[in-house]
Amino acid sequence: MTAPRGSGPEFLTQFGEGFAGDGANAAHVNTVLGAKGGPVEIAWATSLATPTQGHARFVAVLRPNLPVKPPTLFVPKADVRGESHARMTWGPAQAGLAVGVADALAEGAIDPARVDDLLLLAAVWVDWEAGDAERVYANNRAATLAALRAGATGEPTVAAVLEARGRPTNPFFSPRA
Repeated sequence: MTAPRGSGPEFLTQFGEGFAGDGANAAHVNTVLGAKGGPVEIAWATSLATPTQGHARFVAVLRPNLPVKPPTLFVPKADVRGESHARMTWGPAQAGLAVGVADALAEGAIDPARVDDLLLLAAVWVDWEAGDAERVYANNRAATLAALRAGATGEPTVAAVLEARGRPTNPFFSPRA
């Protein structure tokens, strides 16, 4: 992999988006990776300190007492509804996010030499109907890695955006030709 964008003396905030899977067990992750001491740190700390009803933010861990690096704040996009949804959010989705971040660190999408100077915000969608823990885990892992790779490389390109504008599609809508 080429050197991540923002790997020079001044780290530029990286924004990424990743989607993996289908149906209720799909994952959609948006990432904001930025330097400590800058606006991402303010957003990270403010978000952690100001939970809202159904949207408790928390630090992603690989296991208890072992937070992933860089420190990663899991920000649920869907309000937690019921015991099953809570388990899917705090269990496999969180584990998938943490391992996806570690994967990005291992492959260089996150610069290991700078990891202690960075913070990551991750907005994560867990569908209220999600029911397959292994798929939720795998999809969140893949979507997180895809988002961090995109942020590191500046994807998508302008050419890709312009080419897709005539035929947008997402899991909820595809226009008729």
